[in-house]
Amino acid sequence: MAETQKKRQPRVVVFSTPTCPHCRTAKSYLKKKGVRFTEVDVSRDQSAARDMARISGQQGVPVITVGGRPVVGFDRQKLDRLLGLN
Repeated sequence: MAETQKKRQPRVVVFSTPTCPHCRTAKSYLKKKGVRFTEVDVSRDQSAARDMARISGQQGVPVITVGGRPVVGFDRQKLDRLLGLN
């Protein structure tokens, strides 16, 4: 198998707010690692805020989903494990 064939990255969604420093750190980290993600601003989207709370059981941000699996807060080790970045 050619090395150019990469494993597909799971879908990553970052639920965040513009004022959250941990959210900025998490997004910066994902960008640095070359991880594509969708950003959802829960301060502007109440439906997304409800979805985030349902998925994670949390009201706080960031909540990051990797292939549908929630990571509450910026947990670098868990993100690395779920994304295969070890």
